[in-house]
Amino acid sequence: MKLNKTRALKIIRAALKEDIGVGDVTTSVTVPKLESVKASIVAHEGCILCGIDIAEWAINSVDYSVRFKPQAKDGQRVYKGKVVAFLEGHARAILSAERTMLNFLSLLSGIATNVNKFAENTRKYGVKIYDTRKMFPLLRYLEKYAVETGGGYSHRSGLWDQVLVKDNHLKLVKIDAQRGLVNNIRKKITKGLKVEVEVENLEQFKTMLAEGPDIIMLDNMSVGDVKKAVDLRDKTVAKKKPLLEVSGGINIDNVGEYAGTGVDRISIGALTDSVESVDMSLEIVY
Repeated sequence: MKLNKTRALKIIRAALKEDIGVGDVTTSVTVPKLESVKASIVAHEGCILCGIDIAEWAINSVDYSVRFKPQAKDGQRVYKGKVVAFLEGHARAILSAERTMLNFLSLLSGIATNVNKFAENTRKYGVKIYDTRKMFPLLRYLEKYAVETGGGYSHRSGLWDQVLVKDNHLKLVKIDAQRGLVNNIRKKITKGLKVEVEVENLEQFKTMLAEGPDIIMLDNMSVGDVKKAVDLRDKTVAKKKPLLEVSGGINIDNVGEYAGTGVDRISIGALTDSVESVDMSLEIVY
């Protein structure tokens, strides 16, 4: 995924406006207007770097004359103590943009690093790691970029680009109407939209397997039941067999076990909703 600068700048400028407001009063009363400095951004722990372009666009939005020199690329594994960027220019601009640059770098690198751990644990099984919609409001575009930077995949952009029938939807559908559900959905949606249905047990799985959705999500099911579902799917005589996705209760300790069942993909909310930011700082060096 390549970042769209125009789209990213809307988020960056909103963040700068939120932090700087009408002006950085502390910097304006302590730092001479024409003071120039050199500074570096340092990673204080090993990580998968993400957000280096965001940091550059942030400082350029405050003062385009500040020189920003990246020392690493997004997706690169950096070590503790690594200088990821040098800056040179007006001290006021650098100090005013400092926190916004670091917040984006720390959060996005944290997500990319977290995703990479899961992806490494499932790589040998050929299972893909997907995100969910459990993301910070208004930051989804950048968080999805971080997920892909770490080796993961985007589940869906929002509610408009894929049908995902979850438990609460099924509760509002009469039991009798669940047979033929997928066909009825396909008659009402734009051609090409994928249809995914969530199930919570093997009985529901058997019903939906016969319905023929594109994807069946196995939600909060045990490893044993997931393996049974995979076997049932593989034995079905349907021309087009659905992809199987596992979700719910997945963590770094059990993700490999679930991946070994033969499912196609695993979606994990914790990739983004409970991630630890990477410790980074900006240090004036002159």
